[in-house]
Amino acid sequence: MSDRKGLFNTSAYGGPGWSGRDRTHREEIGDLWAPSGIDSEWAPLKSVVMHRPGAELDISHNDPDAVQMLAPVDLALARAQHDAIAEAYRANGVEVHYVDPPATPTPNQMFCADLFVMTPEGAILARPASTVRAGEERLIARRLADIGVPIQSTLRGNALFEGADAMWLDPETVMVGMGQRTNAEAVGQIDDLMTGMGVEVIPVDMPFGCMHFMGLLRIVDKDLAVCWWRRTPHATVRALEERGYEIIWLPEGPDLELNRAMNIVTLAPRKILMCAGYESVQKVYEDAGVECVTVDCSELVKAAGAMGCLTGVVHREAVG
Repeated sequence: MSDRKGLFNTSAYGGPGWSGRDRTHREEIGDLWAPSGIDSEWAPLKSVVMHRPGAELDISHNDPDAVQMLAPVDLALARAQHDAIAEAYRANGVEVHYVDPPATPTPNQMFCADLFVMTPEGAILARPASTVRAGEERLIARRLADIGVPIQSTLRGNALFEGADAMWLDPETVMVGMGQRTNAEAVGQIDDLMTGMGVEVIPVDMPFGCMHFMGLLRIVDKDLAVCWWRRTPHATVRALEERGYEIIWLPEGPDLELNRAMNIVTLAPRKILMCAGYESVQKVYEDAGVECVTVDCSELVKAAGAMGCLTGVVHREAVG
């Protein structure tokens, strides 16, 4: 009886001092949670997560193909180029967070775009398709949690998904490319989560031999996208046209060069960060009114990725 009397009407047990939580999760982002989330691919970029490459790249000298790279990578030069990319972000008002793993990670850890995708309410962790990359998402999860970013979901079962296969067409629509690295089970789980946020998920099949959907579509403004003729899926182009997009088509040229020139990150409407040295494509962008900030990536691309792959987008200004 004395216990009941002592607890009755106290705030801990719902008494007058109780303060109930009444804001939505999304309303708490930027306050209880760190500023984070995206609902577009083109709004001003505010923060990213990157991994500065380290000793894990030394393994590329033994057998690059065994670690899904194209050629041996010189660590010192790769680090210098990676530092230059990070500095370009900072010069354009973008905060850069580093993964900073507690031990030597697997060789592809620097390709942070593959390891999660942001929603307006937090991150969906990827589940990379290759055994070479399995577990990289744990280090991204650790870093996102450290900086205060909510994690909405970890994929289950046999779902396979890499973040570079998801693209926001508008605040109500995400398109997900299905291929070698993202399967239908993952799309179903992502759809379940996005539906609760009022977002439609449109799956689209990618051509055989394509690594990521990122290599077939980039969006540089609310009404301007970059596509690759005879590569970008028909359904993708039609979805863009239905939403009022004008399309920049990549010019004719060697596939490898076009792929790297398309591997861009949108810094702000009609302003992009791209690899230096692809002048013919840069001219196409500039002729369409897109400002290009360039950084040398010539050593980093030997690891089979470039600017967009290296950059995990954490926060853009909200559109919707």
